[in-house]
Amino acid sequence: MHSLFIKNIMKAFYLFLYSFFIITATAQNVIRVIPEQGDMTTKIQAAIDKAKKYNGKAVVIEFQNANYHIHRNSSSQIVYHISNTTSEQDNPNPIKHIGLWLKGLKNVTIDGKGAHFITHGEMTSFVIDQCENIKFKNFTISASDPTVPELTVTKVGNRHMNVRIHPQSKYAIKDGEFSFVGDNWRLSKGIAQIYDPEKDITWRSWSPLTDLQKAIELEPNQLRFVYNKQPEAKPGMIFQMRSGYRYEACGLIQYSKDITLEDIHFAFLGNFGLVGQVSENITYRHLTFEPEAISGRTCAGFADFIQMSGCKGKILIENSRFSGAQDDPINIHGTHLAVTKFLSPNKLVVKYMHPQTYGFQSFLPGNEIDFINAHSLMPLASFKVKNAEMRNEREIVITLNQSVPQKIRETNNLVVENVTYTPEVVIRNNYFTRIPSRGLLVTTRQKILIENNTFFRMQMNGLLIADDARSWFESGMVRNVTIRNNNFIECNTPVILIAPENIQNAGYVHQNITISNNRFQLKGVDAISAKSVDGLNITGNLFLTPENSNLEKLIKTRECNNVMIKDNIIEKIKDY
Repeated sequence: MHSLFIKNIMKAFYLFLYSFFIITATAQNVIRVIPEQGDMTTKIQAAIDKAKKYNGKAVVIEFQNANYHIHRNSSSQIVYHISNTTSEQDNPNPIKHIGLWLKGLKNVTIDGKGAHFITHGEMTSFVIDQCENIKFKNFTISASDPTVPELTVTKVGNRHMNVRIHPQSKYAIKDGEFSFVGDNWRLSKGIAQIYDPEKDITWRSWSPLTDLQKAIELEPNQLRFVYNKQPEAKPGMIFQMRSGYRYEACGLIQYSKDITLEDIHFAFLGNFGLVGQVSENITYRHLTFEPEAISGRTCAGFADFIQMSGCKGKILIENSRFSGAQDDPINIHGTHLAVTKFLSPNKLVVKYMHPQTYGFQSFLPGNEIDFINAHSLMPLASFKVKNAEMRNEREIVITLNQSVPQKIRETNNLVVENVTYTPEVVIRNNYFTRIPSRGLLVTTRQKILIENNTFFRMQMNGLLIADDARSWFESGMVRNVTIRNNNFIECNTPVILIAPENIQNAGYVHQNITISNNRFQLKGVDAISAKSVDGLNITGNLFLTPENSNLEKLIKTRECNNVMIKDNIIEKIKDY
């Protein structure tokens, strides 16, 4: 009896020690960043650098429910070339000013615990480079000086309009000349769009800064803009203005794998959105792209919100809200690079052709590439990459595992696509609103599922499936697309546009697209337009139209094959 008692005591003691060890070990893998007044940039980066010393062991960088100010002048300043941003002519110095710089890390979680990261100046909020198993969660990103200033029209005269400048938008007037100003940036021209709070829509427009003759301050933040003619505006309209140059991005994920962003509020995405390039398995879950309600702002982004360029694995975007972009909320694509020269039968030079995309290596040893005719967008042959070297910022020399047949080498208008870096895509349970352009652009040959989303009053198509090798050079062909159970509300027409930019019909660019059980509340007569699809199924959809219509008006196909249209319902909207 006594020995049994002793054994139980010892067992309990060892269990206590074991539990204590586990708790202590876990605590040792948490790096806490205590909030302080002022610039926290270097202290946040120090915590990230400390996490690297764990050499791949799981570690959490933990913040608090407080403000953390991140400043451009104390950021990590590193050269990064980011897809779909700026050309070398528009931005000769591609240095990015990075708030949170993660490079070569593995198994790191950044848990904001409700933290609010506030950027100061044009910045790239974060970069995830050559990392694996990284998770960001539970925080907000906003800007103290958003690079998309806003103003509200209060009165319109014959040659002037009175405006109210948003409190977060700082400005300067010198000798009647007006500029918005921020930390190391100034805006006196640029482009704009309008938000109409009555219709709850946003569209691209003229800029109040264009042809502005004089600015007069009536009182702080209350101004009169003077023109040579009556401005096209009405009281209540909100103008969102910006530069046309994407010098930074909100976030970059590059050469990385298994990255998750969840429960994050992107209140402002400076200069560009979240870009993933040459990366694998990226998850976006429970994200909010929208100004904070308390701010009174209407614009959350300088351009796109999410841009995935040349990724692989699975791209999952779910349970998120997209509101107030200046361009497409989501664009997922590869890149066609032009073949400029064959150095030998198995060695060639390819070139980035669009001005906004260049400078990063997009071919790795072992990758599969397709040779594609740029005019027909038809694949000609596939090869494996043996080696790839950047010749300069525009050109890459690729060595293949075998010789390319002479017939292909002599083909004009030849481009290549990295087939390995084409992702499966799932986009579900999201809400899109206040968008001046398309809701989604998706082109990948892997499986695509778009379901249970709501698209509210997109000013262009709700969904675009393109593929081109002569304009944006955004690849590629689709092979398995399902678009189901979505709600398209008063989007511009055609609501779903399948429009590869081939100028030669040598075959069907896209294959196997199913559009089923969707609800289209139309404001025009075109619901679906499809070109160059083999295997198009349009079934079980509900079309609510402002006038009497029929399927011939609602659905248009061109150069398609194996088309099935059945069990769709058309109803005229009462009192439209």
